[in-house]
Amino acid sequence: MYKVMIVEDDLTIARAIKDHLSKWDYDVTYVTDFKNITEQVIRFLPHLVLLDVVLPFFNGFYWCGEIRKISKVPIIFISSAGDNMNIVMAINMGGDDFIVKPFDLNVLTAKVGALMRRTYSFQGQINVIEHRGILLNLSDATLIYRDQKIELTKNEFKILQLMMENIGKVVSREEIMQRLWENDAFVDDNTLTVNIARLRKKLVESGLDHFITTKKGLGYMVE
Repeated sequence: MYKVMIVEDDLTIARAIKDHLSKWDYDVTYVTDFKNITEQVIRFLPHLVLLDVVLPFFNGFYWCGEIRKISKVPIIFISSAGDNMNIVMAINMGGDDFIVKPFDLNVLTAKVGALMRRTYSFQGQINVIEHRGILLNLSDATLIYRDQKIELTKNEFKILQLMMENIGKVVSREEIMQRLWENDAFVDDNTLTVNIARLRKKLVESGLDHFITTKKGLGYMVE
């Protein structure tokens, strides 16, 4: 089921959109706390965002730019400010479409469906792993936490991917080395230790002090 997030200051409009899209089997939520929208995007992981221009605290253009730092999720702007300047600004900031208020809910639903098909017909599923507000992007090998993007080396990414695919389970050093060997890259025990240490250092520097736990004699685990 595709997930849609509505970022709309008028909750009457937000609820109407939610009710209508829900009839078409979309999983829909709308924002009520406008202070940190990117954090909510990371938690909900929508397949599409409906974003108003006029919002409390910061406008939709600002939030579109912030979302684009961490995600390529399709964004449709919805606004009564439908002049050419706002439309051009929306597209330049990373928006995919612009719908002017007032709009027909059936037209909105058709545009949502068309954009979903264009974006996801060849992908099958969204390409991320999320845990406790931490987002591992499988398409560009980056980790996102508290709106910051953490660049990972190929080995660091594969190590973290394996652990996040096995949340709550101990992953042995042998399993990790086997995953790294899949790319024909020889990794011995010492090299693995160095890679784990570098990965942990990056996590600690980003505020993730105890994300990876060592299970002595067994391996490592993300809880």
